[in-house]
Amino acid sequence: MAANPDTNWLAKIEGKSFVNVSIDSANGDAINTEEFLQAARSLVTLFDILGATTFNRVIADLNTNIEKVQKRKDAAPAESETLQDLVRNELKSGQHKATEGLLWLVRGLDFTVQALRHNLDNPSSQLSVSFNQAYGTTLKPHHNFVVKGVFSAAMGFCPYRTTFFRKVDDKNAKAADNENEKVDPEVEARVSAGLSREVEALERVVKILKTFQATPEAQWK
Repeated sequence: MAANPDTNWLAKIEGKSFVNVSIDSANGDAINTEEFLQAARSLVTLFDILGATTFNRVIADLNTNIEKVQKRKDAAPAESETLQDLVRNELKSGQHKATEGLLWLVRGLDFTVQALRHNLDNPSSQLSVSFNQAYGTTLKPHHNFVVKGVFSAAMGFCPYRTTFFRKVDDKNAKAADNENEKVDPEVEARVSAGLSREVEALERVVKILKTFQATPEAQWK
């Protein structure tokens, strides 16, 4: 059975995901700011499937940092067409609110993409395992003791992998009753293929931005 474009998450973000973000390889892998922000907003909606209550802190942080970058772009559009230029020009002005927001946004995106990558590569793993592992290598080193506890507890409430795959394919699909319940092979193949495209695109964007953010021109301290 084909996916329903009205209820399939991958269909809903088509044309506004990280697959669609322009990267100018002739200009130092410059990333289009508006397309990036649109894709980031699309990705946030994935957490509605994962569980808005479980991931409310992640959702809030992502949205807050998206808005910080958006406000800078709106305030200085000619200087912010690419993310790299936005950072350079904001720092030249003596400010760093959007630059710091982008740093945290990239950390949040890295957390998400590492979790998805782990789960795609390890189909026998539950989402809680994938997200816990990703948290340990991305956000955890930057969180205090209290926040670490909140995140660690939240990861335990991830839906079953089968539920996640079903609801990416159809938001109205029935949740799995237990962790041993299997995904329909057609659904798994379709969702895996679509998520793999998104993950590969996001991995490239995250890698470019992490490399840039490590350079002296992206520092404000």
